[in-house]
Amino acid sequence: MHRFEIPADPLLLRGARQPAYRTARGAAYHGDSLALIPHLPDGSVDLVMTSPPFALQRGKEYGNGSQGDYVEWLASFVAAAIPKLKESGSLVIEIGGAYESGRPSRSLYPFRALLHFCDVLGLHLAQDFYWNNRAKLPSPIEWVNKRKVRVKDSVSQVFWLSRTPWPRSDVRRVLTPYSGRMLKLIQSEGRSGGVGARPSGHVIGASIARDNGGAIPSNLLDFPNTESNGRYHEGCRLVGAKAHPARFPRALPDFFIRMLTEPGDLVLDFFGGSNTTGEAAEAQGRRWLAFEQRLDYLAASAFRFLPQDDEPRLRAAHAAILAGWTVDAGPRGGVPMAADMIATAAAVGAAEERSAA
Repeated sequence: MHRFEIPADPLLLRGARQPAYRTARGAAYHGDSLALIPHLPDGSVDLVMTSPPFALQRGKEYGNGSQGDYVEWLASFVAAAIPKLKESGSLVIEIGGAYESGRPSRSLYPFRALLHFCDVLGLHLAQDFYWNNRAKLPSPIEWVNKRKVRVKDSVSQVFWLSRTPWPRSDVRRVLTPYSGRMLKLIQSEGRSGGVGARPSGHVIGASIARDNGGAIPSNLLDFPNTESNGRYHEGCRLVGAKAHPARFPRALPDFFIRMLTEPGDLVLDFFGGSNTTGEAAEAQGRRWLAFEQRLDYLAASAFRFLPQDDEPRLRAAHAAILAGWTVDAGPRGGVPMAADMIATAAAVGAAEERSAA
């Protein structure tokens, strides 16, 4: 199939197909990540930020596996990605929990996966984080809503892993606003209280009153997942595409991208989904790569980068990606408008209309 020529750069995988779409800083590829990851040069990736399909008892449309074989399945992707990471790089993976089939006992698969990553694959657990999604609906229905014997499950594990015990990081890039009490302490240069010996035996020195630009965040990340009117959702509604059912908020990858990378670094998501990671990386001035095996999800993810007010371009880009073309989704780029491209997009649109009728 004919594809548009794009200048060679590190975002074009060696020996692999052209991307489905690309921007000024990134590229999204359609295909099995296990087939795409080997095309990356070793030691080229600064951060892998991803959220795999969860191991649930009932199958979901985004391709989750059963709990029985989940650990080995997930480990195959992580093992393939490890050589592609720089020695200073990190792998951050969000893994949601689940219950055992037919009983209110939690599955241990997230922790078995973590032990496999460290004990078998040789990674280091730099730190464990927990993402609290306060907007999550009560589940599972049987134990929470009906029998009322368990509370709402709103927290997912986020494991920060690395090739060495010393991955590059800087928490100063993710500082949070000071509390009112801390601001008062800083303004009074420590004279307003809080300095001295604590009941625990710790001694708080006057240096705590120094203004460091913000407070060090905790490993409990409280990010609601309620966004429903952004460019991605508007684009999906425009073309009648179904939004990806398991998206994390942009604030989650944004936090780790800022803490663990610098502008110009390369971020990889090998379970691309709706490409929230790519959107966050683009906004932070990082290069990015996204791999996704479902072309419909990948085509819709381009809406995160295309101008929301350009309806013809949104429709043409979506149709072009579904037809196998490479689309320039950058802010100043245009969907290639060669005569055969227009004919292909029109044919796809006509086919969709006939199917809907």
